[in-house]
Amino acid sequence: MLTRLARLFRPRATTSDGAQSDIMDAITTGHSAGGVETEHRNRLLGALDLHQRTVEEIMRHRREIEMIDADDSPEDVVAQVLASRYTRLPVFREGTENILGVLHAKDLLREVHRLLRGEAGSIAGLDVARVAMKPYFIPETTSLDDQMREFLKRRTHFALVVDEYGGLQGLITLEDILEEIVGEIRDEFDKGEREPQLIPGPAGDYLIDGAMTIRDLNRAMDWALPDDEANTIAGLVIHESQTIPAEGQVFHFHGFRFEVVERRENRLTRLRVTPLRL
Repeated sequence: MLTRLARLFRPRATTSDGAQSDIMDAITTGHSAGGVETEHRNRLLGALDLHQRTVEEIMRHRREIEMIDADDSPEDVVAQVLASRYTRLPVFREGTENILGVLHAKDLLREVHRLLRGEAGSIAGLDVARVAMKPYFIPETTSLDDQMREFLKRRTHFALVVDEYGGLQGLITLEDILEEIVGEIRDEFDKGEREPQLIPGPAGDYLIDGAMTIRDLNRAMDWALPDDEANTIAGLVIHESQTIPAEGQVFHFHGFRFEVVERRENRLTRLRVTPLRL
């Protein structure tokens, strides 16, 4: 299903930057004039600007990646996979930077079935590193357009993102890229999983998840916050303030009031943003 949807939005011909810019301006103008609905505008612009954006902007950060330790017991590995909402989990050994492969839940199930039907009749001999697929690494600077084409070419949906030194930075899936075009794709495992990233307040303010991208916020609210120096709203506050603010600190820039509502370690997890009425 995801692959068919990706092909629907795959560009059939290369468009020059100038022509593409003209198309995007026409869509934006049409929306301002009431001729293009916001939802349709967002999908069209999302498809058009994939080549201008990189996987680094939308990847799941390494601290949010669920991984399997290859040295865990077979019972613990099976229990973790069963409890996870993901079907693919990276496998590491002696440190999360040492990725051995990516375990697919279906491959694990096949191996467990084979072991249980064997002479031993148990999963004691399960070697998760042997069952895992070879990891697919990509640079963080890869454009979303190029990566979507690579996913389709390789017939895979999952890649690990590394920096110029080979250090793990995050992961990205085909679904992540498609969501940049069509919006969030939810399934039965997403039910009640995430809190809203944007919650309107009683006084014209908005409680915003610090990890929400500036691009998504601008499109949701028709704002024009700059995203050339930061990808997320928390990153924007840190960049503009030149510090990692404490809870309760307030800043004013770009015509908005920013209040740090919640901070966890060095991450700004909740912000209250209020447009200033001039």
